[in-house]
Amino acid sequence: MESPAVSNNFSLPVKDFDYPLPQERIAVYPKEQRDSSKLLVYKNGCIQDCVYRQIDDFLSTGSLLVFNNTRVVQARLHFKTTAGSTVEIFCLEPYDKQIEVNQAMQVTGSLKWKCLVGDLKKWKEEWINLEIDSAEQAIFLSAKLVAREADTFVVEFAWTPATLTFAEILEKAGKIPLPPYIKRELSEEDKKRYQTIYAQHEGSVAAPTAGLHYTPEIFDRLRDKNIAVDYVTLHIGAGTFKPIKTETVADHDMHSEQLVVEKAFIEKLIAYLEKGVVAVGTTSLRTMESLYWLGLRVQQDLFDPQDAVAVKQWDPYNLEASISAKEALGALVAFLESSGQEIMLCRTQLLIVPGYDWKIVNVLATNFHQPKSTLVMLVAAFIGNNWREIYQHALDNDYRFLSYGDGSLLFREKV
Repeated sequence: MESPAVSNNFSLPVKDFDYPLPQERIAVYPKEQRDSSKLLVYKNGCIQDCVYRQIDDFLSTGSLLVFNNTRVVQARLHFKTTAGSTVEIFCLEPYDKQIEVNQAMQVTGSLKWKCLVGDLKKWKEEWINLEIDSAEQAIFLSAKLVAREADTFVVEFAWTPATLTFAEILEKAGKIPLPPYIKRELSEEDKKRYQTIYAQHEGSVAAPTAGLHYTPEIFDRLRDKNIAVDYVTLHIGAGTFKPIKTETVADHDMHSEQLVVEKAFIEKLIAYLEKGVVAVGTTSLRTMESLYWLGLRVQQDLFDPQDAVAVKQWDPYNLEASISAKEALGALVAFLESSGQEIMLCRTQLLIVPGYDWKIVNVLATNFHQPKSTLVMLVAAFIGNNWREIYQHALDNDYRFLSYGDGSLLFREKV
């Protein structure tokens, strides 16, 4: 039987993770060259400044770099009502949580999606419509409000020609959803630059921004140094920008996201546990650490495939971590084999804050995050109170912050 949630007793003050971030330090545009971004390296209590294209100089031969290969979709749709008003629909994720996001993107004709809706009061008709400019054919997209769920809405979409996939519809009609703190109009360049060069599986509404710095040249240098590379998929939702509005983290409701991991990757991860695992981005890190708690749930017979969320936000602080990472990952492999599955598909709500007991990741490559965010808490959990020194160094040395900003390479001190 599971332990009760500890959230009411988890009293980390959110204000302890605040820092001054001037608006002018937020990167509004990407660097001209992806790998020319600055890279702050923190190891053994020391800070070093360099450039991202040199990242391989700091990584150990024989280690494993893990990237999130989710692809950002053009999730913002602007509809016109018959009265001429504009209603914005921001597509978040499929309404059916049991379907893989990339698979839902291949649906044709119609489907239901969980969305945010702007200017809702202007939506008075049952259906609102959008005519999509296309040189090949006339395309029409319609939207119907089906239900409200907390702060989101269930929207039914239907389109013609019905042979088109939802991915094709969004590609033709939608706009890239830049983060709300980038206060400018979209440019054509954003379609390319707010996307990693290895993005593959469509489904995110935000980029795994630590990966935006990587170029073919960096991958060549990694290969030459015998550093392995592999991929997981975690589809990033709008909740990644959700501010913490509570005084303590105990009362914060962590958003959940869909992860997709191949059995072959889990087997590979087992092989690299002793050699060193580098997470490129907090989403890759949360995915791999979630695998431990997922394996623990399987091993303790606490995993229910029908659960809307497989890894709960308080699992690391409720469940007794009684097995090693190798054993947990092994239990996950055995579960997939016994159920005839090659892919683990589920949702994780994992919240990582100071006090977290690290299981898999040794090194984290990540950008600089918003004050009082769960991502700053994650960084603080990874390297301790020195996160303040690192962020102050970045501020004092003209580093650029947030999604289009510079990066850091953080080595966790081994206990």
